[in-house]
Amino acid sequence: MKKSAPFRLKVSGEYACFTRPEMKVERVSYDVMTPSAARGVLEAILWKPAIAWKILKIDVLKPIRWFNIRRNEVASIVSAKTALAAMKKGRGQLGIYSDVGKERQQRAALVLRDVAYIIHAYFELTDKASSEDNVTKFEQMFLRRAGRGQCFHRPYLGCREFVADFELLDKNADLPTPISENRDLGWMLYDWDYSQKPAIPTFFQAKLKEGVLDLTAVEVRR
Repeated sequence: MKKSAPFRLKVSGEYACFTRPEMKVERVSYDVMTPSAARGVLEAILWKPAIAWKILKIDVLKPIRWFNIRRNEVASIVSAKTALAAMKKGRGQLGIYSDVGKERQQRAALVLRDVAYIIHAYFELTDKASSEDNVTKFEQMFLRRAGRGQCFHRPYLGCREFVADFELLDKNADLPTPISENRDLGWMLYDWDYSQKPAIPTFFQAKLKEGVLDLTAVEVRR
């Protein structure tokens, strides 16, 4: 399987929330960006069925700071059955109104504040790559899009309302120094295993060493 050269992408934002799945009601973020969130940022810039992003490590550039917020959320979602019925009839009620009945729910969230990371990653060609696909083609495509600030949708930091700014770093440029902190982060979400039906989450034992979350030799568990 062919793979690309490594890329380095700096991402930052005012807020971030990489939600812990064990928290059922209130949103509580992990201490740092998760590998799946990093993959989501890269896929927002370039996603193709022919490639799969792999995260090597994540550098934490700013001190880990917390912030409590309270947000209004809706209690339900529009079902696929309702949407299909509306499509067949040509009319239907698909809106959800937060000010009606019990739809609006107020929930607290413990989020990260003023974050910045460097994502080190590469991509591999998948079995969906055609004979016309090659590593160089997608490397140039990513460099061009990331360098110009282009994306399919605005990258976000865990939750869609926490948008991310991104900057492609030159491979020969000096990198910002990560924070000087060591921390045992416990079990962290690694990614989703889409080879299973339905997809299942995978986890790993995460440790921050001198501000770096190294993912090159992690043992992933279901």
